[in-house]
Amino acid sequence: MSASPLNCCINPSILSADFANLEAELARISNADAVHVDVMDNHFVPNLTIGLPVVERIQTVSPVPLDAHLMIANVDRWAPLYADAGLSSVTFHVEASDAPIKLARELRARGAKAGMALRPATPVEPYLDMLSELDMLLIMTVEPGFGGQAFLDVMLPKIRRAREAVDGSGVNVAIQVDGGITEETITRAAEAGANVFVAGSAVYGKPSPEDAIESLRTNGQLAFGPRGLQLTNTAHQPV
Repeated sequence: MSASPLNCCINPSILSADFANLEAELARISNADAVHVDVMDNHFVPNLTIGLPVVERIQTVSPVPLDAHLMIANVDRWAPLYADAGLSSVTFHVEASDAPIKLARELRARGAKAGMALRPATPVEPYLDMLSELDMLLIMTVEPGFGGQAFLDVMLPKIRRAREAVDGSGVNVAIQVDGGITEETITRAAEAGANVFVAGSAVYGKPSPEDAIESLRTNGQLAFGPRGLQLTNTAHQPV
């Protein structure tokens, strides 16, 4: 089965933004494909960020769609509420879900794309049979919880196996990577088969976040080689 062309999407993480000026910070990434919103509860991960009321407010002012990454316990209860808030994509950790297929279906039924995240030590193979239930598979390239960590190269084979499975299944599932993405590491992740990239400091740590997004997008797209769409014809799609 021939693989579909890949389209590079950049989803900046507001974990690296100025939380006192979030509306202005969102305006600085208006050329992004989506904004990545990290929701942490200090239970599933050892950090505390924002919850549903703040995300609902961000949804009303963001110039690009929201891609929520729920690093929380009791995700089967809470994830559908984020879909109800109108988010484009809601990603839950499989380690926190008692019924991931049921949850993915519920997210889709409520109008959101369903994403499923795997911590670095969680193998992808047990979940390949449920690819048709998903819109996105997030492979963490750092331990979830804190920004600014170094990219784990040991995750590259896992990304390759996930890409081979997606291409072999014929389903349209994006492969997202989150953690340590820079202009250099995006090339390795894209070559392995990822096509949606979460970047925090590599975007907000630059003088021009918009220019940083374009540079990351170009590097990722070029790394796809013959499998990538032409840069001049790239139609960025929200996830």
